[in-house]
Amino acid sequence: MSSTFSRLFLLAASVTPALAFCGAHTHLDRRAEGEAVPIAEFGYTGTVGPVLWTQLDPAANALCSTGANQSPINMVEGEFKLLPASEVQLTIPDVPEGATFENLGSTVEVVMKGKGGTFVLEGKTFTLEQMHFHHPSEHIDDGVSMPMEMHMVFTNEAEEIAVIGVYVDLVDVPAILQLHILPRRAPSTLLETIFSSIAEIASPGTETTTKPLVMSELVTLLKAGSFQRYTGSLTTPPCSENVAWSVATEKLRLSKATYQAVRDIVGFNSRYPQNKLGDQNLLALALGGASAEAPKTEAPAVEAPANATVARRGRW
Repeated sequence: MSSTFSRLFLLAASVTPALAFCGAHTHLDRRAEGEAVPIAEFGYTGTVGPVLWTQLDPAANALCSTGANQSPINMVEGEFKLLPASEVQLTIPDVPEGATFENLGSTVEVVMKGKGGTFVLEGKTFTLEQMHFHHPSEHIDDGVSMPMEMHMVFTNEAEEIAVIGVYVDLVDVPAILQLHILPRRAPSTLLETIFSSIAEIASPGTETTTKPLVMSELVTLLKAGSFQRYTGSLTTPPCSENVAWSVATEKLRLSKATYQAVRDIVGFNSRYPQNKLGDQNLLALALGGASAEAPKTEAPAVEAPANATVARRGRW
């Protein structure tokens, strides 16, 4: 096992320099007015996939293969603190003018910067920057993978990062909808609205504007449940840690037809589940750097955002 991974890392060292930069390629990056949508230079398979992210830029991406508090994780008891929605404040106004919808190559993203969304977590106020999607889910719901996951990315003035993760499950759209009788579990109007424009950004580097977005549906849903709170990392290069994660217990739902349309454009874009918080990085273990019985590194407490270091920005 160790020799196999060693050969893979040596192979990655020969990757063309054009792939060496694995910066954010998100709307958190500073862009010039009218600048084209940037396309991510990391991926999810082959020599640009998660196993070799460190090799794409060893200095910047070292935590991808060494960090002991990496995301995503299997959300099981003991890995998170359950935080009632009443203990946070989430406000996101509706967006009647629509929002920019981009294909970054690594994901599709709704730009929410300047739309007034805020998230108050543990005494700190974060501003909503963007929402993007992973297929399948990156976090694992007590051993179960969901069809998709939405990440709502927030930052504050100190450039700290908080992310709300929302699982997306599938639901059939029954014929009774034609009679205007709503089923108990209907597809999310917000997601169906966003993805009604997916064909317009089928190619990486393209963008469009969504139809009006009713964000109140999402806020009401999230406030009806709780959040599984832990401190982890970005789920893409540079894999920076001290990211405040809040994974919602309430799920969004998407029609199967819309899901298939999104899947065909987004493809596979999920990082594999990481080791338990505080345990040695799985890649370091695979390379034989230490015994699987090595002492644990203490995982940061869930209150870490109060004194967290600034996470280097990236796709998460």
